[in-house]
Amino acid sequence: MAKDIPSQTLDAVRQPVETANGLPNAHYIDPEVFDLERQAVLFASWSGLAVTSDVPEIGDAKPVTFLGIPLLLVRDRTNQVRVFQNICRHRGMILVAEPRKIEGAIRCPYHSWCYGTDGRLVSTPHVGGPGHNTHDAIVKEDLGLIEVRSHIWFNTVFINIDGNAAPFEEVHADLLARWAEFDQPMYHGGFDSSFTLEVKTNWKLAVENYCESYHLPWVHPGLNSYSRLEDHYNITEMGKYSGQGTLVYRQLKGMDDITFPDFAGLSAKWEEGGEYVTVYPNVLLGVQRDHAFVIILEPKDHTHTDEHVHIFYAAEQVDEALRQKNSTQWKGVFEEDVFVVEGMQQGRHAPGFDGGRFSPAMDGPTHCFHDWVAGKLADHLAK
Repeated sequence: MAKDIPSQTLDAVRQPVETANGLPNAHYIDPEVFDLERQAVLFASWSGLAVTSDVPEIGDAKPVTFLGIPLLLVRDRTNQVRVFQNICRHRGMILVAEPRKIEGAIRCPYHSWCYGTDGRLVSTPHVGGPGHNTHDAIVKEDLGLIEVRSHIWFNTVFINIDGNAAPFEEVHADLLARWAEFDQPMYHGGFDSSFTLEVKTNWKLAVENYCESYHLPWVHPGLNSYSRLEDHYNITEMGKYSGQGTLVYRQLKGMDDITFPDFAGLSAKWEEGGEYVTVYPNVLLGVQRDHAFVIILEPKDHTHTDEHVHIFYAAEQVDEALRQKNSTQWKGVFEEDVFVVEGMQQGRHAPGFDGGRFSPAMDGPTHCFHDWVAGKLADHLAK
């Protein structure tokens, strides 16, 4: 049973990178362990849910399911993006089934209870009998939509389901400081700058592959031709985030050598550099001088993950042909990883595999992630 994960198993993962084992097979193929990780890792942390451009205008609402929980992403009348449980407080009916604009109130299709975009219960028709829209037992102030704790950073909507995580700014203070130069307006590239890859793998394998550059020469030969393995460096912040950086980011060029406009005020580091990190648990971010991307990993179950990719620019309008070329290029790079993460998923059914070992020189970022997951599980099991 998932609750019986032996402590020595997690202890072996939490050793120094030179001697540690990776998470064992059950963490990728056992649905009970997936359920445990849902509570201990994904619900207890600041998990990525969506991007703010999913609801670009005031009144926009989009239903989103996160690990079985029906949620509603809303841009309220004050232009604030909020997350609510997508259920009526009366009988638990789903409120919004398809993305749409809320012109007046959010109306339950069952008994027409109505809510403001700020979650307030504003109308309860006939609740006291025909023609009587109030009842002493129904206190509107107590029956607003259930709001999910959320935080917006990097155009990404992060949520903490269990409500017990430390504030996002505290948890990720180091990364916010590291990328403070990118704390400026970013603009979604539009319909051709977002796509979803449906991958037959556990979500953690997508994180592990993204964190490291070790695989570049064999999996990404095109990328490696100009951003070589030796041009990369590890980013290892134990218990916070991890990833990789490159010293030789090459700007994409279009007709007449046109390039995307740069983000404003960047330091010299970013003239030829780029960084790619995982914000634990499930958000993959990439920054370069002229564009950035967000990948939100949506665990569908223990063997399937949807990768939602969004590309952002420093200007609201950029060259259309170059934008499409950039999206196509990144999609090609991310598709090259699919056979790897699906192959590792299949490999986790080999009973002799003990989680594997890490290259101390090359796998530090992946080891950081394993250590963090094991720590979250250990803390949860100790309660």
